[in-house]
Amino acid sequence: MLWLSGVATVSKSIVEISLVTVLFFSAAGLLVLVTGGIIYLTAVEWRDRRRQQRDKKM
Repeated sequence: MLWLSGVATVSKSIVEISLVTVLFFSAAGLLVLVTGGIIYLTAVEWRDRRRQQRDKKM
């Protein structure tokens, strides 16, 4: 029985490690996605502001 409980413990820790890994990569992916979105919105706003300033000069 001790051996079986050891297997159960190992299996549980593997599942916990897998869950932690999935959560980590999900969080990292969301961080990259949000950062990319912020960079995109900043670039679009900068481009639009530049166009508006150029149109005012004309």
